[in-house]
Amino acid sequence: MNRFEVLKWIHLLGAATWTGGLIVLAFLVTAIRRHTDDIELLRVVARRFGVVSWVAFATAVTTGLWMYIDFGFPWREAELKITLVVLAGALALVHQLTARWTSAAVRGIIQLGILVLSIGIFGAAVTLI
Repeated sequence: MNRFEVLKWIHLLGAATWTGGLIVLAFLVTAIRRHTDDIELLRVVARRFGVVSWVAFATAVTTGLWMYIDFGFPWREAELKITLVVLAGALALVHQLTARWTSAAVRGIIQLGILVLSIGIFGAAVTLI
């Protein structure tokens, strides 16, 4: 396996962990909210997910940039993907910084936006292959 294949594998692992985690979190939060009013449990789950998701996001971004810089891929072809990644990261950061004082409905809408953007990132990536 050459360096490009290793980077691509790590990149895809980070992206899949991040996006897959968003999907799992959506179902998990819904289940927890249906079965308990324990807000602290939701906070613990969200904090743990936050750690995993930011590491996965940073891994995907770092390896993605590394592949583009190191292997000379044309930036123009990746404009849509890069734009979606920046938007998703910014929205995730806003969500994390405002989650304590926004309503559950607002948090859910923001999370849905992040999930839609992350699925869009995968769609944009497929066009690059």
